[in-house]
Amino acid sequence: MTTLAARVPAGRFRLRHAARMEWIKLRSLRSTWWTLVITVAGAIGIGVTVGLNTRDAGGDLTNNALAGIVPALLLSGVLGVLTMTSEYSSGLIRTTLTAIPRRGLLLAAKAAVFGAVALAAGEVASFISFFAGGAALRHGIAAPTLGQPGVLRAVLLAGTGFCLIGLFGLGLGAIIRHSGAAIAVLVGGVYVGPPLIGAVAHQVAAYTPIFIIANSLSTTKPLSCGTGPSACPHLLSAWAGLGVLGLYAAAALGLGWWLLARRDT
Repeated sequence: MTTLAARVPAGRFRLRHAARMEWIKLRSLRSTWWTLVITVAGAIGIGVTVGLNTRDAGGDLTNNALAGIVPALLLSGVLGVLTMTSEYSSGLIRTTLTAIPRRGLLLAAKAAVFGAVALAAGEVASFISFFAGGAALRHGIAAPTLGQPGVLRAVLLAGTGFCLIGLFGLGLGAIIRHSGAAIAVLVGGVYVGPPLIGAVAHQVAAYTPIFIIANSLSTTKPLSCGTGPSACPHLLSAWAGLGVLGLYAAAALGLGWWLLARRDT
């Protein structure tokens, strides 16, 4: 970062310069890569475990293989939070804003770099989980293939959801600026809140992030429900769910940009 700042006068940074600076900061932290490795390995491990214990050949085998993506979202979101808040806790944000006084540009660069890394990690986790979970199937159950209806879409969108939750976390970090508080809001909004909402209002629960990824993005078959008016919640289609997740990430980043532009460091 220091070398790049020396070559580009303060205030003259463009998106490519800011993105390069953010990439240098992100890749220089070993904790970033260890977190991503643990996240991907955890998602794969859960997919394999579910595959080994699957006995219903008529179920959504793709959704089973991608079961580890949902808990892996937590680390993706936390990493997004820390990408923003770590600069506040270390005081590095002052140096960064001295070099890049255009705060919207700074947040855009962070979102672009972290979003690309999270998307790559999410797709790696999704595809490897799919193949590993399929390979783990026993009891004469045939593994699903990417050529079957809806399978490739589910695998791709599951990895994309991983990225969008990470960007949502980045936006929360920009809004709250405190690591612990932002992570608490992330956990509450993504993991704790949805089951409570689902117990009260099924229609609203369908719009919560964890339900979207588990029941809209990573599925190839409609949810099988019992009878009765409350037996099955309303579920979004895969593309509608992706759009809602995108809106959550965009809203968090937009509010983060607005606050970043108006608050002191």
